Amino acid sequence: MMKKIALIYMGGTFGCVGNPLMPMPENEFIPLLEKVIPPHLDVDCFAAPSIKDSSACTAVDWLKLIQQIQDLQLKNYQHFVIIHGTDTLSYAAATLARFLGQSSHIMITGSQYPLLNIEGNDTREFTDALGNLNLALEQVLSLPVGTYLAFHQHIFHAQTVLKVHTTELDAFAGVDAHQSCQTSIENFIVQAEHIERASSLTVLNLMLQPIAKEQLAAQLENLIKNPPHFLILQGFGTGNIATNSELLNLFEALYERGCVVIISSQVVFGKLDQRYAVSSWIENAKVLINDCHSHADLYAKALQMYLKYPTHVQWFEHWNTH
Repeated sequence: MMKKIALIYMGGTFGCVGNPLMPMPENEFIPLLEKVIPPHLDVDCFAAPSIKDSSACTAVDWLKLIQQIQDLQLKNYQHFVIIHGTDTLSYAAATLARFLGQSSHIMITGSQYPLLNIEGNDTREFTDALGNLNLALEQVLSLPVGTYLAFHQHIFHAQTVLKVHTTELDAFAGVDAHQSCQTSIENFIVQAEHIERASSLTVLNLMLQPIAKEQLAAQLENLIKNPPHFLILQGFGTGNIATNSELLNLFEALYERGCVVIISSQVVFGKLDQRYAVSSWIENAKVLINDCHSHADLYAKALQMYLKYPTHVQWFEHWNTH
């Protein structure tokens, strides 16, 4: 029996036409998309609940997408391919992986060039869109359950992905899908109240620069009056941040105001390591350590903790169990 694939279009460069590029309305684009699907595959096409430039996407858009996928699962779809813009493709991929776990076969893809020509009446002469789509459609039928990203002849575990080039076709890096990788297994059923709550989530990321501790303290002091739910501090190397008693007190004060501070690194690959004396303060400070597969996965985990538990105390207490 042929496996049916649900192909969900969410916008991005893939569906753009004209010069300068503009998105083609989905009711016009999807019929053209259907024409390039290999005829030996059983594919049904759907418009995502939210179709926009991916740089404008937020957790609300991805949760609506997850809700759509979960509704289609109830209609016996088990294989999904999502077309998404590349700007936040890694965030979408990590969020899908965190919330859908191993409930289905999920493949997300996009392109650096549009599928159609400027006029929008034929496929573009030079494009990576068709190749990426065919790769995703082929691999979603062969890989084990889980969420993956397909791009430029590579398949990655979705939680591990990072966009590493702005314009090259080989634009993403991550852990190869055929390599061992401990990814999420939980299937988080998205309800309307989760989508409403997600609209209020605030995550602030600070990539630290070489400045005096006093200047960093002054910056954090400005956050005390209106702190985010999660403050990510990207330190140097293995997450090293030079601190003093004033900074440690500020971390405590932020926590008391409902803000969870997470120590991460601005280095792309590798794990955090607190063996250095400069990081010994972390053991007793009111901060968490990034234990995720990627920066996008850290965002997805923060979102999941925010929706699963009502207070920052619970986010902090349960962080290491997810």
